[in-house]
Amino acid sequence: MSRTARRIILLGPPGAGKGTQAERLARRLHVPHVSTGELFRQHVGGHTPLGQEAEASMRRGDLVPDAVTLGMVAERLAEPDAVEGAVFDGFPRTTAQAEALDQLLADRGQRLEVAVLLEAPREELVERLTGRRLCGACQATYHVRWSPPAVPGRCDRCGGALMARPDDEEATVVRRLEVYDTETRPLVAYYAASDRLLTVDGLGSVGDVAARLEEVLAPHD
Repeated sequence: MSRTARRIILLGPPGAGKGTQAERLARRLHVPHVSTGELFRQHVGGHTPLGQEAEASMRRGDLVPDAVTLGMVAERLAEPDAVEGAVFDGFPRTTAQAEALDQLLADRGQRLEVAVLLEAPREELVERLTGRRLCGACQATYHVRWSPPAVPGRCDRCGGALMARPDDEEATVVRRLEVYDTETRPLVAYYAASDRLLTVDGLGSVGDVAARLEEVLAPHD
């Protein structure tokens, strides 16, 4: 893998596997995995002013306002472990955020090297999302088709009850995909215009997708 590509965005619709692949990629590059979902949880859980603003939008199923998201990201990138790079997951979500991120990095003498789009058919995304189950006790995750628990409805790890997250209900999933199409998909054109876009097939196992991702990011003569 190229040593120069250390600031990378993973793009794609909900259910495309961005979070899983971002974690693996960040470990390989020895840079932090910057997830806006995790930032939102930290700020909301910490009852920060940014967190309170984010929570109101999330309850409506809307995107968190750019100013709120950018404030959280700027704070995260100022931490010492992000000096050498980061793998972004769930950010940017809009062209305005992408432009703001480019400016934020430029102000620090840095740049985003590449954005990778993980692609998967709509019906596959819906099945992935609506089949997810979460343990209410230990937060372990399962899927009714691909990684079911040994005992239906019960966590293998602690025996806790499994539940579907509210944002994985089918009606909410459809809305999330619609929001992606209108708000986030334009990022594909934004990064393609600056020759920073790569595309990876998101179908298959986690290992299969990771191998494709590593291949497209590998240095080529």
